[in-house]
Amino acid sequence: MNLHEYQAKQLLSQYGVMVPDGLLATTAHEAESAARQLGGRVVVKAQIHSGGRGKAGGAKLADHPQFAAEAATAMLGTRLATKQTGPKGLPVSMVLVERAEPIAQELYLSLLLDRQSGRLCFVGSAAGGMDIEEVAASTPERITTVMVHPAAGFQPYQGRRLAQAMGLPGAEMGHFVSLAKALYACFVASDASLIEINPLALMHGGGLKALDAKIAIDDNALPRQKKLEAYRDPSQEDPREHEAAEHGISYVALDGDIGCMVNGAGLAMATMDVIQLSGGKPANFLDVGGGATAERVSQAFRLICSDPGVKAILINIFGGIVRCDLIAEGIIKAAAEIGLTVPLVVRLQGTNMDQGRRKLDDSGLAIISATTLPEAAEKVVSAARGAA
Repeated sequence: MNLHEYQAKQLLSQYGVMVPDGLLATTAHEAESAARQLGGRVVVKAQIHSGGRGKAGGAKLADHPQFAAEAATAMLGTRLATKQTGPKGLPVSMVLVERAEPIAQELYLSLLLDRQSGRLCFVGSAAGGMDIEEVAASTPERITTVMVHPAAGFQPYQGRRLAQAMGLPGAEMGHFVSLAKALYACFVASDASLIEINPLALMHGGGLKALDAKIAIDDNALPRQKKLEAYRDPSQEDPREHEAAEHGISYVALDGDIGCMVNGAGLAMATMDVIQLSGGKPANFLDVGGGATAERVSQAFRLICSDPGVKAILINIFGGIVRCDLIAEGIIKAAAEIGLTVPLVVRLQGTNMDQGRRKLDDSGLAIISATTLPEAAEKVVSAARGAA
């Protein structure tokens, strides 16, 4: 779950991280009042779950409150498309108005989980304000990585090493170590998967401020992070992904045309791989879970069919804990209610698979059956091409 910039800054400030003075606004009048209250030059920033807002017109400087109102008017109620959002963009329903302060240097700092080593990892660079991916590709020597041992936790010497590599003056060494320590504490306490500050500003006169902040919270930890879960903004999520989460279904929308319903994340990934190898493109990742019920399967089926880009559907179920006959009931129920109009390929293996297949055969639905995964993938790719 991603946080908005203003939410991330509120959270970081609780741990002692310095952030610019700012006020949230949902109307142009509120933006003008915020600019007047802050005084001087301000920056108006669209609040969406995406980076690259500045290049897309989502961050504008204003030297007068009236200009802040004009900037807010241009953003609010629109959809802002960035490199990360794609052409559809994300809706802008609020802006953050912050005091613009002179800075001496822009830096990059993030903390994330390195899955290969299983450790938290600080990434720092003197190339702040830029796309870190571009920096890593063109000048990787400008990026420094520091791994934190889970038993020892963050150590001050690691902060000093990182600060030195980023070219910070000695007078700021202590400030940087305190900042890194605060990020580590916030990361662990919040069950975060990413904290990114870009840019981290070295201010004129000294001190470090987070001019921008991005925080992602591990979805699996939300049951014990109720305060942070309240920060969720459904308008920034794919409606189907949000609906799936409410029903306990793991769903990620993709840009293909073959809808997938599978039980088990590993089997779902394998299914998508085999579809790709067969010349097709999955329209989604969907895991109904090992203990899927007929109702959950029915809901998952509706989610897939709600995607207008889907030209064929593959259901690949292994009946370990779940029974294949219950899966068949869910498929039949959903197909009858929706009025299925695209080809459907079903592969059932495992517990009560014969009963499940008989129910599907007796349903009157135009179902293409398959026994092996490669066979199912070939049939659904062929069906999708025929439908196209």
